[in-house]
Amino acid sequence: MGSGQVTDWQGKNVTVAGLGVSGIPAAKVLHGLGARVTVVNDGDDARAREQAAELEALGVTVRLGDGATLPEGTELVVTAPGWKPDKPLFTAAHEAGVPVWGDVELAWRLRELGGREPAPWLCVTGTNGKTTTTRMLASILEAAGLRTAAVGNIGVSLLDAVLGEEPYDVLAVELSSYQLHWAPSLRAHSATVLNLAPDHLDWHGSMEAYAKDKGRVYEGNRVACVYNVADKATEDLVREADVEEGCRAVGFTLGAPAPSQLGVVDGILVDRAFVENRQKNAQELAEVSDVRPPAPHNIANALAAAALARAYGVPAKAVRDGLRAFTPDAHRIAHVADVDGVSYVDDSKATNTHAAQASLAAYDSIVWIAGGLAKGATFDELVAGSAERLRAVVLIGADRALIHEALTRHAPQVPVVDLDRTDTGAMLAAVREARRLAVEGDTVLLAPACASMDMFVNYNQRGDAFAQAVSELGA
Repeated sequence: MGSGQVTDWQGKNVTVAGLGVSGIPAAKVLHGLGARVTVVNDGDDARAREQAAELEALGVTVRLGDGATLPEGTELVVTAPGWKPDKPLFTAAHEAGVPVWGDVELAWRLRELGGREPAPWLCVTGTNGKTTTTRMLASILEAAGLRTAAVGNIGVSLLDAVLGEEPYDVLAVELSSYQLHWAPSLRAHSATVLNLAPDHLDWHGSMEAYAKDKGRVYEGNRVACVYNVADKATEDLVREADVEEGCRAVGFTLGAPAPSQLGVVDGILVDRAFVENRQKNAQELAEVSDVRPPAPHNIANALAAAALARAYGVPAKAVRDGLRAFTPDAHRIAHVADVDGVSYVDDSKATNTHAAQASLAAYDSIVWIAGGLAKGATFDELVAGSAERLRAVVLIGADRALIHEALTRHAPQVPVVDLDRTDTGAMLAAVREARRLAVEGDTVLLAPACASMDMFVNYNQRGDAFAQAVSELGA
């Protein structure tokens, strides 16, 4: 079961590690294929018991409160992507010679079930921008008349996508580093690593391990490995990948593109990779104004999406039409309102320093609202690189002192308001302080550079609190 395609699941003893958005569908699919499924889960709360009852009614065995012990007779473990590799369950599986797959690996193995022709996967990973790029890609593919979906870490479940009655032509697949760690057999049509910056190092153990897992997305690519010209680490991952003969390295850049690159010339997104005689010719794809919002990092996302779509053979017109049709998700550099000549922008999704840096780079004069859970991050590079854009800073959240210290070192001239509170009402106070500090032409930017769970359920709730606070400014 470790390497070959499994065609007969009848009677296979499979352990599914973890309930939740990936574990429950995996358990149901495997049970439906005839496997003997046991689900193990660390938690034993009311929600877990409700989920367990649903599975047990189908005939699935569920063990709550014990995710460490490998059930006797296990032939395969299918894990939720967030389970850390050093858990005792995986150590026991390794010692017993039992393979461990993630939900992405399971979907990849099942895509040919029933003899169907599987849809190619166009895969997107990176520290930031994955969701936006994947959704842009799906919009471009749809504009080309293809049946597609944004799947994987977002949107439609990958298992549903590969096992649905009506097959897709091609899939736009967002993959996290966790998912890639547990997907050793994945071989994409084409893929991109958008960028690399320290993130989830507590899970991976080191930056090297994190980058290695991201780089798995390039393994076995058939047509194109798309990399970020401005981020050499992504190109290094392409060089290290073992790809199929004829697979090409294709770069994207915010500058004028060289041959085998996509880039920007005079406000036009252009392709010098998927054209005849790319040494001399370029194909216009879209205008920068077709990208919403036209912030630099989002233009880079659009170029990466366009490169993957062009690798699949999509015409230039579909790139333009798909980008025009794309609507950004909430809380991703979203314009909330203009009040007294000041623009208020919600980028609550900027939960790490790399994302916040991209957001800060999009504006010239900023009153920055930042802070939350730092997740082990440091802020010196972020502050030093953005100091000239900062008019003032309002800090909230548990780890705000870390940002304050970086501001003291690298931007001592910038006024700082340190709100010593972590309740949800702090956002209204922060927005009011930001309004007091801002002048006409400024942007009040929520780009926390931190996770939200010290004060909010998630970044969505944090962004909603910001928007509500802005709406109350005129009250």
